Amino acid sequence: MKRVRGIRVAAVAVLSLAFVTVGSSAAHADLVRDYQYWLSDYGFTTAWNTSRGDGVTVAVIDTGVDGTVAEMQGAIVGGTDVSGIGSPNGQTPVGTDDSHGTMVAGLLAGRGSGPGNGVIGVAPDADLLTISVAFGANTGATSDNDTQIAEAVRWAVDNGADVINMSLTRNTADWPESWDDAFMYAFENDVVIVAAAGNRGAGTTAVGAPATIPGVLTVAGVNRDKEASFDASSQGITIGVAAPSEDLVGVIPGGSYVKWNGTSGAAPLVSGLVALVRAAYPDLDAGNVINRITATADLNGHEAGGPIYGYGLINPPGALTADVPLVDKDPAAELAEWIRVHRRADVPPDQSGETPVPQEIVPIKDPPLPRAANEASLFPTTWTLTYITLPLVVVTGFGTLAALLGIGATRQLKRAARE
Repeated sequence: MKRVRGIRVAAVAVLSLAFVTVGSSAAHADLVRDYQYWLSDYGFTTAWNTSRGDGVTVAVIDTGVDGTVAEMQGAIVGGTDVSGIGSPNGQTPVGTDDSHGTMVAGLLAGRGSGPGNGVIGVAPDADLLTISVAFGANTGATSDNDTQIAEAVRWAVDNGADVINMSLTRNTADWPESWDDAFMYAFENDVVIVAAAGNRGAGTTAVGAPATIPGVLTVAGVNRDKEASFDASSQGITIGVAAPSEDLVGVIPGGSYVKWNGTSGAAPLVSGLVALVRAAYPDLDAGNVINRITATADLNGHEAGGPIYGYGLINPPGALTADVPLVDKDPAAELAEWIRVHRRADVPPDQSGETPVPQEIVPIKDPPLPRAANEASLFPTTWTLTYITLPLVVVTGFGTLAALLGIGATRQLKRAARE
């Protein structure tokens, strides 16, 4: 896909559809619920004994959410459109993939289509705000992609959002200054922003904004074996935690269901967890909410703070019940420091007479794939050179020299005998 101005189409950047699985009948919906492995595998069903997200409002900045599907009945409490081509309530899906926002919302706060049926979100009692945006070229949107995002963030804050979910990527490590102001506005109003890391399979080899913005909780993706997803995740030093991004089942406009992959789905699972924590600990500020989630994450054998898993896999029961000391963590202060260092518009020239160029965020390259255990190397290693190759060269050299001396001596003896 060609690069377009600002943000690429969110659906292309952070998800891939696999196949339509079932219809919307009650019998089939039971099967849909069975597909939601993350509810039990990650302990969400246990966490619901403590919190279900009641009283917390989550804004979904995406392609719009179809409020007519059963899973969204009673979930949406407000919305808007910032693209100029959607409905004023944000419930008319827009863009090239108009199912994206509905799938994200279902994973986050789906109500199900009745007792025991349909997609249920990880925070089933949380309230949703839906803000429709239209990414990409030739959408008919009345403003560019960057402007839409800044406007959407501010609207979410002004309308009571406690959490903002952003299952999208700009596909660049940097971002416009308008985002500085909008994200700072959110942080100063104690809002937690959760962003998807992006997917290698969609061309995002390293995380891009908003996942690179200081203070944002960035989400990487793992497969069903809880190992880093090769196609449905990306990497970077800003990753906070990891969550499932493969074999996700979601509801789409019209009430059918699909199976899909991408950190677009991992992000709302974490946004839902943030809602559970905010409901259980209403006095915690945004920094300590994020810390509670990262501090209780399951490292699953990996090093903490790495560019692939962040601080580990989400651990909902631990995030809700563990004894986690308070920390002095302030997303607004983190972003303010970045702005101070990197937005130096009025820096005096140095002695050379040139204005210093602000530093840029440098993405980390993908690590090489681990070599298979039975794969033979065609190239010498330090060990083989030291302990095998060099000794063999020495022994072979001496052996060759001895053989040549022996041959010469034999010839001399034969010549002497003939004489």
